[in-house]
Amino acid sequence: MSNVELGLWSFPVLLLLIFLRMPIGLAMLIVGVVGNYLITKSWNPSLALFKSLTFSTFSSYSFAVVPLFLLMGQFAAMSGVSRALFDAAASWLGHRKGGIAMASIGACAAFGSICGSSLATAATMGQIALPELKRHNYSGALATGTLAAGGTIGILVPPSWILVIYAILTEQNIAKLFLAAIVPGILAAVGYCITIAIVARLKPESAGTPYPRVPYRERFKQLGRIWPAPFTFVLVIGGIYTGIFTPTEAAAVGALGTALIAIFNRTFTWPAFRTAMVQMATGTGMIFMIILGAAALNNFLALSQLPQVAAAFVTEQGFNPWVVMTLILIMYLILGGPMDSLSMILLTIPVVYPVTLALDFGLSHEEFSIWFGVLTLVVVEVGLISPPVGMNLFVINSMSKGTSMGQTFAGVTPFLISDLVRTVILVAFPSISLFLVQWLF
Repeated sequence: MSNVELGLWSFPVLLLLIFLRMPIGLAMLIVGVVGNYLITKSWNPSLALFKSLTFSTFSSYSFAVVPLFLLMGQFAAMSGVSRALFDAAASWLGHRKGGIAMASIGACAAFGSICGSSLATAATMGQIALPELKRHNYSGALATGTLAAGGTIGILVPPSWILVIYAILTEQNIAKLFLAAIVPGILAAVGYCITIAIVARLKPESAGTPYPRVPYRERFKQLGRIWPAPFTFVLVIGGIYTGIFTPTEAAAVGALGTALIAIFNRTFTWPAFRTAMVQMATGTGMIFMIILGAAALNNFLALSQLPQVAAAFVTEQGFNPWVVMTLILIMYLILGGPMDSLSMILLTIPVVYPVTLALDFGLSHEEFSIWFGVLTLVVVEVGLISPPVGMNLFVINSMSKGTSMGQTFAGVTPFLISDLVRTVILVAFPSISLFLVQWLF
């Protein structure tokens, strides 16, 4: 068996190990180490890999941003700002048909801008919005589908630590990637609100009863209570674009800022602080294990020459670039079922990025890398709500007593259609993702 064939076989073997419920970081590590042995015919390079790869991976300054952004998300959830965001959105939208669900989407988008995690956004907003949706007689399907979809905006709007990982892998500018994700994030929120409006008209019984109309004076008063969210967003993102902070420094400042907001709101307690630190450490350990496993697997794939051979093959065959891009995005949608977003990016980018980079989309190297990063994040986001194993679906369904998993699957389907339409638009018009980058840089 040739080295390239070994590289090809690594993917079905990896999926088999995942199907057998082996932790994905460990599965990638085993496939990478064994594959390295099969190519070199010796365990010495594989054992040496543990020493050199572990140090080079975990001593990287760039990866320090991961625990800091996770900690920022934990403090943001602790601060109580999520309740203020929902109340403010509900005061403006709650009187409309389906308005409370729309308010949930708006609150998810705003909370995601200071959290950066899909699961944290879904879980935090679910605790607040689900009781309100149930109290106003929203169907279990629409309530859980809305919050599962709304949670995905958390990894799209900056600051997104998944985009940070992509930037490190492809050696791109993190600030430009954050900027490119803003408009697609807004499109996601608008598309979900339109979806809710359509569902509320086609199935009026599912949208429950609206809030009474709130006077404008009260609406602006509610807006005044959400100042921590825009303050933190401007502090972190503004600091990066003005050159005051590096992305890692901005993550540290954001974590400190959200902690101070929690203290100001009197929601900062030592038990909550200990829980936040444990959650941050647990999440960081899981992520770093996946990063280490992916590094070992990618080292094996580099030895097998699979990425280079695949890129050369696609180029020589003269395939239409748009067809290749479509097939890659479909692959991501399929992988979104059994794999989480970080694992998908770490596993696939070293292979598909060189392939797509060799194709001509009429963009410069940097423009293509930024556009492809946004597209990757969008389809990874779709995987989080794709039945049967989308992670956000299980998080929200576990919080909604009396709602079956089948109802949640049915409720999220209209949002999946919205995601697919948005993906097609972003593929067809790269300038949607790039015009802010081109304008400001």
